[in-house]
Amino acid sequence: MKKYITNEKIGMDYTLVGEIYLPNIISIKTKYEIGIWGNRHKNYLKEFHKSFYYSLLAEGNLNSYLHEIDVKATEMYDRLVKQLAEKQGVTEELKVSNQMLWVQKMNNICNQAREIVNAEIIYVSPFKKAQ
Repeated sequence: MKKYITNEKIGMDYTLVGEIYLPNIISIKTKYEIGIWGNRHKNYLKEFHKSFYYSLLAEGNLNSYLHEIDVKATEMYDRLVKQLAEKQGVTEELKVSNQMLWVQKMNNICNQAREIVNAEIIYVSPFKKAQ
């Protein structure tokens, strides 16, 4: 008997355990590390969109979905921090001349970027994203 089989009709993978084929609830194809953004979105889904969360989990697509969210959010956050710092004139020269002011401004910028990412990617319905 084969160790792994796929039901093409429903697109579900199964693994042979003993004499029984069990569905692969966790994808064996992808195993990405999920960062802070992906974990925040996962917690949001678990609380407010349980059926979507469990659907992704059952299909084995949760890890790749969260990885995609994590990558998008990280890229957006990094881009926003850079843009906001340039816009507000926070430079390396300021860091050298007045370190405390630079820290204050960078903390403010990081908080602004975090709020934008949360509002536009993390705490958004997955059904709203698909539109």
